[in-house]
Amino acid sequence: MCAILTVFNSKWTDLDLLQSLKLMSHRGPDASSHISSDGYWMGHNRLAIIDLNPRSNQPFEIGDHVIVFNGEIYNYLELREKYRLQCETESDTEVLLRLYMQMGEACLAELNGMFAFVIYNKRTKEVFVARDRLGIKPLYVYKRGEVLIYSSEIAPIHKLTSLTVNEFAVRQYRKMRMTFFSDTFFEEVEMFPAGHWQLGERRTRYWTLEPDPSETIDLEEIEMLFMDAVSLRKRSDVPVGSYLSGGLDSTILSLLLDPDQTYTVGFESCNEFEWGSLAASFLGGEHIQVPVDRSEFLDATRELIDARKEPLSVPNESLLYLMTRRVKKENTVVLSGEGADELFWGYDRIFRACYQENKMDVDFMNTHYSYGTDRDDEVIDYAISSLPGDTALARLGYFFQIRHLHGLLRRVDNSTMRCAVEARVPFVDHRLVELMGNASYEFRNLNGQIKGPLKEIASRCGVSEKIINRPKIGFPVPLEEVFGGGYDEWFSYNLKTWRDEIEK
Repeated sequence: MCAILTVFNSKWTDLDLLQSLKLMSHRGPDASSHISSDGYWMGHNRLAIIDLNPRSNQPFEIGDHVIVFNGEIYNYLELREKYRLQCETESDTEVLLRLYMQMGEACLAELNGMFAFVIYNKRTKEVFVARDRLGIKPLYVYKRGEVLIYSSEIAPIHKLTSLTVNEFAVRQYRKMRMTFFSDTFFEEVEMFPAGHWQLGERRTRYWTLEPDPSETIDLEEIEMLFMDAVSLRKRSDVPVGSYLSGGLDSTILSLLLDPDQTYTVGFESCNEFEWGSLAASFLGGEHIQVPVDRSEFLDATRELIDARKEPLSVPNESLLYLMTRRVKKENTVVLSGEGADELFWGYDRIFRACYQENKMDVDFMNTHYSYGTDRDDEVIDYAISSLPGDTALARLGYFFQIRHLHGLLRRVDNSTMRCAVEARVPFVDHRLVELMGNASYEFRNLNGQIKGPLKEIASRCGVSEKIINRPKIGFPVPLEEVFGGGYDEWFSYNLKTWRDEIEK
């Protein structure tokens, strides 16, 4: 699925709204489908993944109910059978709408997927909105007076309205690479919170994580859930490929998927091509390397900032975008390893320090997590406020699993959907997140190894021991080579480019 733009009580014409919708990144076969009457307008750019027939285009109507939906419900076949839904299409969109009509907001507990959707009841004039548990799919909200806008991106809101820069969000970005909670870079726009639904003025949390990292978890249960998470994300009526850096996370996903193509990206001077090729040698498909130079990287960065009307969080977002442009030649869906380090505490340096010091406060985060060199304790205090958990380690685990991961998920969604490619993230299956929420530090370091449980599962699946034992490295971008400095220079470049763009 793709981009949604829903407007209520607007002063704009259909032409204004269609032009704003077409600003979005998603170039599917139906980029102008809309319904407008009675004070509301719903538009959708479809990237057809399940049921390619135009009958499943959106907005999708059943009786008085109309839905626009961004994402995938992976267990839609099971839900259709379980609730005996009489469907006229083969789409997950119809399953979702019929399930909502049958169960109301209780349907959200049944969904395994990534989603942001809006349902309008033409008879009662009620608007129901929901977003997936961990925020894999974005949803922005603008509300001023009687005008209400829900959008997959900020760009159309920026085109239709006048927005004010949120300077506190800029400070968050300079210190921690992202904004937190519902903050965006504009005062008038909020990010609809993950794990919530809203009906009218009532907004309700339907899912939360309550970490208690003190248990030894059944490894067989983790393996079973992980295998099922990957299996569900294979469901597609279009080809599915995989990123393959040669690290543990992407290698085990590629092995289980067994795609026709895998992809690695990097600079000529700084890359993982050797490791990607090694991992690919154990698979049967084609492995494609995507080399990038400084000029291509800067062009991609400017293009993304211009299209999104937001600064980029991390430099490798531009590399993901350039790799995914190449992915699109063969595949419309790709598996990605986001969430593995949050799930299994692969950030060993910071988790080990927290475990040893039993400390997780502003000073700790300023030392071990923050990025900008200028100290901003107010921002760090804000980012780690109200963390649940009885111990420092529980609070740190929650921070990474919920708040830190949310920024990474925005990165992968932005860079892939811009190319009309859907990224699926099996490690962010909510069942795995809930199960591992109670896993102890010792269990996550099973057999004395970082991400020990995943390494054990990978070994059982036949992943090469050389890859399993490979030292962890981040997604490499040579900032010094590109900008002549580190994160401060990256932030400054993004903010200047962004401000120049929004002030045009």
